[in-house]
Amino acid sequence: MKNYLHHTFDSNDPELISIIDELPLWSAPFGLKLLDYTVLKPNINVLDVGCGLGFPLIELSQRFGDTCKFYGVDPWQSALKRAQAKIYKYKITNTVVTKSIAEKLPFKNNSFDLIVSNNGINNVQDIRQTLSECFRVSNSGAQFLTTMNLENSMIEFYNVFEETLIENNLNEEVGKMKAHIYSKRKPIDEMKSLIENSGFKIKNITEDNFSLRFLNALTMFNHPLIKYWFLGSWKDILKPENLEKIFKLVEVKLDKIAKQNGEIKLTIPYVSIDCKS
Repeated sequence: MKNYLHHTFDSNDPELISIIDELPLWSAPFGLKLLDYTVLKPNINVLDVGCGLGFPLIELSQRFGDTCKFYGVDPWQSALKRAQAKIYKYKITNTVVTKSIAEKLPFKNNSFDLIVSNNGINNVQDIRQTLSECFRVSNSGAQFLTTMNLENSMIEFYNVFEETLIENNLNEEVGKMKAHIYSKRKPIDEMKSLIENSGFKIKNITEDNFSLRFLNALTMFNHPLIKYWFLGSWKDILKPENLEKIFKLVEVKLDKIAKQNGEIKLTIPYVSIDCKS
């Protein structure tokens, strides 16, 4: 079977963290939209929830300048070390990163005039608590701006995956697949309700999309973005004894699509939600 199925992933591997470019590639379309909607002001405090490797935190800090103070939080310690290395190398003096979970932010009430989260809040353990914390630490009238990919992300893959599971009478696994999608990508109407119930007022919602294109199934599964950040969750849906069989069947179906269309295209619909506290 293809090597990708036997791949193991250590998110704290220092060599891996030092060379990752695929996550910024993934987060850039969301982040560019976020950058378009941030209101530029001097003398404000800014928080990036789920800052990871430092984008868009560091970009924002440089665009706003030294009159503003920036804070980034993330539970991923290895990523924060790389973000800190960037801050040091770029000689940025207005930015601090801290290891923290979003559900328990280490800041006082009414600390921030701008809070951003680039495809981060949808990946926390407790969205309600995270939004409540964001509202708690926001000043009255603060801007809260979040982006997230939507439930139909990579629908081209999930349709083939679901079809293959059904054909093999793996109905329990279909349920697990749908639960996985829901856990990471809430429907937009549900997200709107969660945000409004936390206390924020939604000013604007902008939907957009981008695509990831691959020559065939093997190039898709072996691409670092897929292999490191998505494949593990897909494999966890299956029992070990079904893993190779199902993925082989999925490969065949995807390659048929690639032959017909000249490529495999995965569509990523996403949304930017601009709010006020």
